[in-house]
Order: sequence, then C-alpha cells, then structure tokens
Amino acid sequence: MLRRKPTRLELKLDDIEEFESVRKELEVRAGPGAGGSARPRPLGTEHKSREQLINDRIGYKPQPKAGGRTAHFGTFEF
Repeated sequence: MLRRKPTRLELKLDDIEEFESVRKELEVRAGPGAGGSARPRPLGTEHKSREQLINDRIGYKPQPKAGGRTAHFGTFEF
C-alpha cells in the first residue's frame, strides 16, 4: 500500500459562521432548563429517520432495489 501525506483541510470563515449559526439554533431549540442537551423532535408529518437525515445531509440518494425472484433469475418463472 502506498503511503501519502495527509490531506490538509482548511477551515474557512464561512464554515465557522455556519457552525455558529447551527449551534445557536440547537441551543434555542433546547430551550431554558434543558441542561444543554437537545430534546428529540416530536413525531409529525415531517418526521424522517436518522438514516434519511444523514442521506439528505451528505447528498446521497439511494436507488430502490429491484426485488423479487425475477431480479435474480431474469425472466424465468418458478
């Protein structure tokens, strides 16, 4: 395996501002007396699973898998 030098990541001013805005939003959502921990979101019509939230955040759009026997054996019927 070839070794290479570590990639340098630079933190830009926009990144810091975005982090601060998200942090303030989470603090506001937690409200007073929450002990600094964010409360879970109530279930509603806009509820998404943790996996869906992560996929949205990283921009991953999974393709639906073709199911059934025909996906494995072509057009043969059993």
